[in-house]
Amino acid sequence: MPLLQPGDSFPDLSLTTVDGTVHPLPAELAGHFAVVLFYRGSWCPYCNAQLRAFQRAADTLAELDVKVVALSVDDEATTKDLVAKHKLAFPVGHSADARALHDATGAFVNEDPLYVQSTGFLLDPAGKVLVSVYSSGAIGRLVPEDVIGMIRYLREH
Repeated sequence: MPLLQPGDSFPDLSLTTVDGTVHPLPAELAGHFAVVLFYRGSWCPYCNAQLRAFQRAADTLAELDVKVVALSVDDEATTKDLVAKHKLAFPVGHSADARALHDATGAFVNEDPLYVQSTGFLLDPAGKVLVSVYSSGAIGRLVPEDVIGMIRYLREH
């Protein structure tokens, strides 16, 4: 799968949160700017920092009408602990299929142990990719300050 480029439609995916709710993407995000984050797992300190940063920026993102969702291959119990520990208010999915995410988006996958590398997408209200950020290792990810700056720029121009 080639990497998703600006202007590409975000593929149909779903994420299941610890309360059992299934969130269809990008349909659930339609009409809003949106951030979709794939994170390596709760064991990754850089991913934890990214998720916490998006939670800290929640008020500003809400003012700009930006929705945030995240998912990983972590199991339900691990994800539940992560959400509680960091008080994450946005949907965080669990038990993602790393290879399916790769096939749908081009996200890089680590094989042993199996997980998806950090990947972030900023989507427009029509579900088209504005920015894609692919990491092949521990560092390099989408940050809320960049999302906020880009949305403000787009709205002003």
